[in-house]
Amino acid sequence: MKLPKLHTFVKIIFLLALGAIIPLLTGSRLPEQMLDKNQFSPTLEIIIPEVPEKAIFAGEEIDLRSYDRRERMDRELLAFTYMHSNTLQTLKRANRFFPQIEPILKEEGIPDDFKYLMAIESSLNTLARSPAGAAGLWQIMPQTARELGLEVNDYVDERYDIEKSTRAACKYLKQAYAKYGNWMLVSASYNAGQGRISSLLKKQNVEHGMDLYLVEETSRYMFRLLAVKELFKNPAHFGFALRSEHLYPIIPYTTETVTKPIVDLATYAQSKGITYARLRDANPWLRGYTLPNKTGKRYIIRIPTTEGIRYEPNKTKAHSKDWVVD
Repeated sequence: MKLPKLHTFVKIIFLLALGAIIPLLTGSRLPEQMLDKNQFSPTLEIIIPEVPEKAIFAGEEIDLRSYDRRERMDRELLAFTYMHSNTLQTLKRANRFFPQIEPILKEEGIPDDFKYLMAIESSLNTLARSPAGAAGLWQIMPQTARELGLEVNDYVDERYDIEKSTRAACKYLKQAYAKYGNWMLVSASYNAGQGRISSLLKKQNVEHGMDLYLVEETSRYMFRLLAVKELFKNPAHFGFALRSEHLYPIIPYTTETVTKPIVDLATYAQSKGITYARLRDANPWLRGYTLPNKTGKRYIIRIPTTEGIRYEPNKTKAHSKDWVVD
């Protein structure tokens, strides 16, 4: 007697489910009141970044009105808008690193906009390392680093030294500008190499890097550079409503100059009142537990202060008022 009742119950459930599914299968629209945009929370809105008609890089005005340039720019603006975690971290880290980088670029005679090249190279991660072996904020290859005067070995890798790597990158950028006389071409050569860019300019008979037919990575590189500058001009416009407290503060350090070997860096760190981990974090160019220094080279080691170690977000100041909404 129970089986027929069970059969009837299953049929009822099936009919109810079918009634719910049929509108979806037939493409029926939802009631108009459910489509009212005023019913949606603003946090659910899809942000469509606007593509500017022109961009300025290192003082040069770049026309973005042609279909190819516009769509390539659009792609990179969309990428930065929706790579949420990476874009947010880059914005937060900029508050710590841009104040250190900008004076060096100015002193070296490099346009300030090249801080954005550093941003797309490493997302401002001091420990960034590519599968090919490029490392540091400026993603310099080992051989290139040595040619630019940086020390790279098992104990010291100055590609991770913020000041030294920036000056090495400036040296490369100035060499490239002496060859091309155009900063956008310089940026393209930073990604693809001067030899390849020079060869392509000759083969394609064009003068501007934006007009070159390039492999996708380098083609995107120049537009990524322009896009990240747009992002930093107004992050809130791209949906990143940051407050000052969200940004990473500059960490105050004291410095110590050493010219002799340090046998045990962990013990050295303890003698300075910090852990080995914090010593390495403050000096990412140190690559092991010892600093042999057989030649008596002069190294400057950063020691974070007690004040610097303690995190107080409410005291963080924004490097640029344009980055924050408070």
